[in-house]
Amino acid sequence: MQHYDPRWLLIVLMLAGCSGDEHSGVKQWMAESSRDLRGRVPPLPTIKTFPVVAYEAGALVDPFRPSKLEAAKGGGGGGLRPDMNRRREPLESFPLESLRMVGTLTMKGRPLAIINADRTLYQVGVGNYMGQNFGVITQVTESEVTLKELIEDTNGDWVERVNTLQLQEATK
Repeated sequence: MQHYDPRWLLIVLMLAGCSGDEHSGVKQWMAESSRDLRGRVPPLPTIKTFPVVAYEAGALVDPFRPSKLEAAKGGGGGGLRPDMNRRREPLESFPLESLRMVGTLTMKGRPLAIINADRTLYQVGVGNYMGQNFGVITQVTESEVTLKELIEDTNGDWVERVNTLQLQEATK
């Protein structure tokens, strides 16, 4: 009679226990759940093509050219330039959009405009400055104040711009 090792008998019994249908419910649920599933990949978005723009830097002014840097510091160059050493007037601390012309008067034959800035009234005439762009008043009429402003362009040069401040109607 042959003698069998009891360990082999134990291994055979364990394998037989694992081969049963105890997981058949899970397998059936998985099969039912995945029956109607189809993988869906959304279509890729269309790629927008942009027009090709040539960049021609050779025609532009080099902003790092030494003469440009000196002009920005206030030395060299010619043309228009605001007087940075002049004493600033009170209305130059306000943006032009915040100033309101509320009336006019004539003093010694000279027309003056009455300007409201932050609930304070100022009298200004030709030659006075106002606004933050070095604006000098060139004309005062009964309906508007005309001024010439100096504005720095992209090349660092100063250009003149004419602006007006209209008489505001009284609001009740």
